[in-house]
Amino acid sequence: MKAIIHERYGSSDLLRLMDVDPPEVEDDQVLVRVRAASVNSGDWRQMRGSPFLIRLGEGLRKPKTRAFGADASGVVEAVGADVTHLKVGDEVFGVRTGAFGEYVAGRTFVPKPTNLTFEQAAAVPIAGCTALQAVRDHAVVQAGQRILVTGAGGGVGTFTVQIAKAFGAHVTAVSRTENLEMLRSIGADEVIDYTAEDFTRSGQRYDRILDVSGNRAIRDIRRVLAPGGVVVIVGGPKGQIAPVARLGGGAIRRRLFRQPLVVFIAHVDRDELLALKELVESGKVTPFIDRSYPLAEAPAALAYLETTRAQGKVVITI
Repeated sequence: MKAIIHERYGSSDLLRLMDVDPPEVEDDQVLVRVRAASVNSGDWRQMRGSPFLIRLGEGLRKPKTRAFGADASGVVEAVGADVTHLKVGDEVFGVRTGAFGEYVAGRTFVPKPTNLTFEQAAAVPIAGCTALQAVRDHAVVQAGQRILVTGAGGGVGTFTVQIAKAFGAHVTAVSRTENLEMLRSIGADEVIDYTAEDFTRSGQRYDRILDVSGNRAIRDIRRVLAPGGVVVIVGGPKGQIAPVARLGGGAIRRRLFRQPLVVFIAHVDRDELLALKELVESGKVTPFIDRSYPLAEAPAALAYLETTRAQGKVVITI
């Protein structure tokens, strides 16, 4: 089968499309013929080996595994002996390392939302789970609250806006000029162009702030937090040190100074995917796709996402 292979840390030019053996299916896994995959910020961070802490798990000098990509959608072609929730022929979406290939075998797959294409479904898992857990579990968003979402124009941001709206919040989205109309179209009640206005000096107050961009100092963001409010740090900036410093600094502020901050790392499992499936099928959440690339052009997809200029999600068709 054809697959994108990751053998060295560095730019997307080092990724290769190669012939590899199809994955073997374990008893608790399904074999999926991949129809589409999507690109996440975690993919280009893994590609770069940056921040350096990533290499503690992935390999210090080179990646331990050559398989690449995570989000996938496709059709089940085989099931393991212990699998009862899926059958051959089912259309599914989920997460498994090696998604940038023609086949992938894994256990974290569930039926695809019936109202989505394969490309749309592939855009959901990691970004959608991150947004869902930020809104539901860590911000604990309630109907009628005023919510601010920074970095609202990207993959996690667009899901965060829609999920917060689904929970009944009044959502203000912060992004650059070219994303504002798109954010209005997916449900943002108000939009702020950060290139023209400093939202931390607006005088407005928000019950919950979901900081996806990671580009403003936490002390500045807290300036617009309402009494009793919470800041949820969802993402971090690029670089070797900045992402770790932001997450670590947030955790220290919360523990030592008891500041209203939440730092978390999202997880993906079948229950979370089913919760997203329900939101999507109800019409409350729809993936926004900027552009798609064929598998052979996956390196270009990574390079484009790394510019941080993408609106919503970037998808790879297989």
